[in-house]
Amino acid sequence: MTVLTAGANAPVPKGIVSATINYAPIVGADIDISAFALYSDGKVRGDGDMCFYGQPAVHRSAIQIVTANAGVVSFSLNLEQLDVAVEKVALTATIFENRARFDACKQLKVSITGELSAVIETQGKQETALILGEFYRRNNDWKFRCVAQGFAGGLEPLAKHFGVDIAPNTAPAPTPTPAPKPVPAPTPAKPVNLNKISLDKRQSSISLEKKDGNFGEIKVNLNWNRGSKSGGFFGFGKNNGIDLDVGCLYELKNGEKGVVQALGNSFGSYRDEPFIELMADDRTGSSVDGEWLRINGSHWREVKRILVFAFIYDGAPNWHSTDGVITIYVPDQGPVEVRLSEEGGQMGMCAIALLENINGTVRVNREVRFFSGHEKMDRAFGWGMRWRAGSK
Repeated sequence: MTVLTAGANAPVPKGIVSATINYAPIVGADIDISAFALYSDGKVRGDGDMCFYGQPAVHRSAIQIVTANAGVVSFSLNLEQLDVAVEKVALTATIFENRARFDACKQLKVSITGELSAVIETQGKQETALILGEFYRRNNDWKFRCVAQGFAGGLEPLAKHFGVDIAPNTAPAPTPTPAPKPVPAPTPAKPVNLNKISLDKRQSSISLEKKDGNFGEIKVNLNWNRGSKSGGFFGFGKNNGIDLDVGCLYELKNGEKGVVQALGNSFGSYRDEPFIELMADDRTGSSVDGEWLRINGSHWREVKRILVFAFIYDGAPNWHSTDGVITIYVPDQGPVEVRLSEEGGQMGMCAIALLENINGTVRVNREVRFFSGHEKMDRAFGWGMRWRAGSK
């Protein structure tokens, strides 16, 4: 494997390229990894050129995040599929809300398709943003250069440096009655929302609003560390098949109650009641994309509440070892993230987040409460259903 130092470059293979960033997590601070498609002026042309936690696939998925866990983020890049005007793809690392400096990150490494690697020196770096490296065109081929350049200020100023229009992180002011306009003005492009929301014990809930009540497609992702029980810090080594399943209890306004989960093949429906669908069941723990629930937000007015849960079906000794995280994606809103940070003892089920319809809003409440099974969780939240043993 070719090892690159700062400023060094090497050609990358044809076809789909993987770029994996491994890092030592910082206690109390999240590290976010992003990619920017840049043109001849070194800038983006729009928000569709920024691939990050709130927009994990851009350019018709030619650039996409395929793994996003604590300690490792991987991109899949089909560089030859990019528009010929795209001259570079920059990889960056930033510390969320500037809660630490990169000097606190003891290990940071970029690996390209198992052929190139670059260890980013962090000792003494007081910045909260780094440009790790960049793919760039040269004579109709692509190369990768290790940059390892510090940048002050975190993700927002870095994104602005690349020309991204960022939505302000302020509460909207009351909308005045607009004066009549003889000629309607063109609608400007929506700025990128960087306001990732992490629900924890300090901030345990948030309400999301839509003026028309139509939230579009709400997506809930469960992801976790797929390393073995003894696979080392980053989980390298043989995968013992950790099977962490996502599901939900639901209650509709018409009184209907039920469960959406792989157990018992209760996969639900997106178009019809209950307007919730489990996309897939990762039975081996090998899927880098995790598991997904889809909620039809155009029918949110018919939903009363949804309790998102996860349970350890096989393979993991405890919740702490999974590094599990639920991320809720609502169009035009910042992602809402809930981490399973507690140990959970020997109990195999975790009620993670409760989504409630409060006067048409989506109120997300962090729960992170552990139970020995479905029935105990049902009783704790007052669902009142009857349970029997099932299988996948």
